[in-house]
Amino acid sequence: MLGDFPLLLAPMEDVSDPPFRAVCKDNGADLMYTEFISSEGLIRDAAKSVKKLDIFEYERPIGIQLFGSDIETMRSCAEIAAAAGPDLIDINYGCPVKNVACRGAGAALLQDIPKMVRMTEAVVKATSLPVTVKTRLGWDADTLNVVEVAERLQDIGIKALTVHGRTRVQMYKGDADWTLIGKIKENPRISIPVFGNGDIDTPEKALEYKSLYGVDGIMIGRASIGNPWIFNQIKHFLKTGEHLPEPGIEERVAACRKHLDFSVCWKGDITGLLEMRRHYTNYFKGLDNFKPFRMRLVGSLSYAEVLSVLDEIIHHYHQEYDWVRP
Repeated sequence: MLGDFPLLLAPMEDVSDPPFRAVCKDNGADLMYTEFISSEGLIRDAAKSVKKLDIFEYERPIGIQLFGSDIETMRSCAEIAAAAGPDLIDINYGCPVKNVACRGAGAALLQDIPKMVRMTEAVVKATSLPVTVKTRLGWDADTLNVVEVAERLQDIGIKALTVHGRTRVQMYKGDADWTLIGKIKENPRISIPVFGNGDIDTPEKALEYKSLYGVDGIMIGRASIGNPWIFNQIKHFLKTGEHLPEPGIEERVAACRKHLDFSVCWKGDITGLLEMRRHYTNYFKGLDNFKPFRMRLVGSLSYAEVLSVLDEIIHHYHQEYDWVRP
C-alpha cells in the first residue's frame, strides 16, 4: 500500500492540518499524520483537539497522532480517535517543547521507559487499528535508549517506529544523528518497519541516508513547509538519479492557492485567511524583492484580495525572470 520506500509527512503542530496535507498528498507524500492531538483535550472535548480529528478520503492512508501523560486517558482517546476512521493510531513520544514534555507527555516518556511501554500496550489493546510510535534517540546524551525502546515496543505490538535523530535536550538544534536508527535496523530482533526522521531536505541526502542506515522509509517535516514538491523530487531522484526541474512560479502559486482555498473552506473565511499568513513566505522563498508582495498578502482582509495579489505575483515574476517550469 505504501510502496517499497515510503515518504511520510511528519505531524507538525500548526502546520500539518488538512489544507497543508492536501498539497503534500498531491506532490507525493505516501503516509500522512494529523497534527498531534492532546489526549486531555479530547477527553475534555476541547474544540481545537476535536477539530484535529478531521480526516478526508483523499488523505488515505492517514494516521491520527496522540500524546498524553496519563495511561487511562490515552487508552480512552485511542478509542475516540479510532472512531474518526483513520488507518492507524500513532503515539508521540518525541515532542520536545516545554509545555508538552514538562507535563509528562511527548519526549518526557523517554525518562520512564516502563511507563512508555505500559501506555503503548494500553493503546494497542484499545483498538484494532495498527498502532505506531514516533520518538527520539533519548532524553539526553546520557540516555540514548532508543534501541532498547524499539525492542520493547515491538514486543507489545506496535507495527512501525519512526525515530527522530536528536535527543529531547537537543530540541531541533545541531545535526540529526541517524547512527542509532541504523543500529535498530541492524538488530536481528527488529522486524517492524523503521522510519528515519531529521534533516532530510534534499534528494541527495535522502539517498545517502537510505543507503547508510537501511531505513524502510523517511519522514519529512520542516523541509516540506512551502516545498511540498520535495516528496516527488526525492522519489524521482531515487528512481533515476536525476533532478526534477524546480517548480515554476505558476506551480508555486497553484499550490499556495489550493492551500488557501482548502484553508478558507475548512476553517472559515476569517480564520482560514489569518492562518495562511504564516505560509506565504515559504511558498515564495528565493524570489528577489518579494517583501512588498508578502506584506500585501499578510495584510489582505479578503479572499478576493489575496487572489488578486497572487495573480500579480505570476505576472510580475513571469516578466522579471520568465521563471516557468520547462
